[in-house]
Amino acid sequence: MEPTTTRAALHEFCTALFGAELATRVVSLARPGFELTRAAPGDAAGNSRFGGHPMLEPGTPWPTCEGVPLSLFAVLDTDALAPWLDGLIPAGTGLLNFFYLDSESELCDPAAAEVASEFFCDAQELGAVIAARSGRAVETDPPARSSVFTPIPWAASPGFAFPDTYDPAWGTLRVEPGIYDEDIEYIRDYVSISNLDPDNDWVSRPDHILAENLAFGWSVFPTGGSPTRRNGQDPNLYHHLLQLSDQDEWRIGGDGGWMHWSIPTEALRSGDFSQAIPTPDIW
Repeated sequence: MEPTTTRAALHEFCTALFGAELATRVVSLARPGFELTRAAPGDAAGNSRFGGHPMLEPGTPWPTCEGVPLSLFAVLDTDALAPWLDGLIPAGTGLLNFFYLDSESELCDPAAAEVASEFFCDAQELGAVIAARSGRAVETDPPARSSVFTPIPWAASPGFAFPDTYDPAWGTLRVEPGIYDEDIEYIRDYVSISNLDPDNDWVSRPDHILAENLAFGWSVFPTGGSPTRRNGQDPNLYHHLLQLSDQDEWRIGGDGGWMHWSIPTEALRSGDFSQAIPTPDIW
């Protein structure tokens, strides 16, 4: 299926569960995304992968924080993903390189921990997303002190994702902003419970997606938190880019955690990835 056809099938599915009017509101939250899994030979989504070396255009400066180089965590090949994203990103965006300051893995530079302690974990200074046109991008050797994780090519399975249980996006569906809406609270609770029950109707929806490693779509916060912004910015103005569960070679603090990167939706649509921010979930 292509996105428009799938969205129509999703609306029909939700109408059977919630009625036509509520279905229209619920489906408005559905975002195209991709479950990322280790690729079999020949099945990778272009150059998409965890770890390895970044794919950058010649002359691109390596991102740093307080003089310590960031580490490449992942590459997404948006040329391979673009048809399902249905115009979400500008044509020709190419490769997205995801960086963060590695201060926790066994590979990290000792100075990184000291630098990281000076910032909140979601500080923009700690991360970067750098786009590179596919025709000009070359695999780039990292500088000293930057961690290099073993590359894992990704296959990408398309689908539609919905917000996590406590994501403030559910509040945008209320008939009156800021006023309790019993119907929406029921649906949010139904979706939350159903995601934990593989036999429930909700997980049988068309192109269901609920993944630990996820490109685009909506972020999942296992702690029960939500992507709120410390500076008071409305998180509903941001779009999710990438989610990584713990990998063998890295962790982001505490007892564990999942890594996310997000970006203002307007910046995403214009291709300004300099506005991307890290939004980790640490427990």
